[in-house]
Amino acid sequence: MSAGAERVVRVLGIGGSTRPSSSSERTLEIAAAAARDAGAEVELISGRRLMLPIYDTETEDRSEEARELLAALRRADAMIVSAPGYHGALSGMIKNALDYIEDLRTDERVYLDRMAVGCIAVAFGWQATVSTLQSLRMVVHALRGWPTPLGAAINSSQLAFADDGSLQDEAAAFQLRTVGEQVVEFARHHPPRLTEAI
Repeated sequence: MSAGAERVVRVLGIGGSTRPSSSSERTLEIAAAAARDAGAEVELISGRRLMLPIYDTETEDRSEEARELLAALRRADAMIVSAPGYHGALSGMIKNALDYIEDLRTDERVYLDRMAVGCIAVAFGWQATVSTLQSLRMVVHALRGWPTPLGAAINSSQLAFADDGSLQDEAAAFQLRTVGEQVVEFARHHPPRLTEAI
């Protein structure tokens, strides 16, 4: 790398629901676009690609989709997670995908140690939105990740998307762009380090 050149940051985005083009998937794409604009390489695994078998601690057998997710996690310098809120907490599909991070417990970089993680919660109504965001940030902390300073709380009852996928709500769009920018900025200046399992 030449003097003054910035390191390329690899961002993995996961999110969405079983419904194609769900609000949580579309908000993930907006944050991911901001990360790309900030110079990151972005990989998305979203929607039905996250319909993985229930995480099983009693076997090392993993589906092809689960192995793809784990490989993407190992490549990533930072993450963006967009979780739909179901009954006041993140959906089972997203929580199950995050549970697979347990397979990284013996890696050189354990779990998400020092990894910047942008958290987005999308739910119908403010109470579920805020509680889902809090749940997601707690899971990220438990996995040793560093949630970005801004977490996006997106009330889907107030969302309106334009034909090009952009949000008409500028306040919500600002939150999503900021999350995408913050994961790149943090990862560029504080790259994840290798640690030992404890």
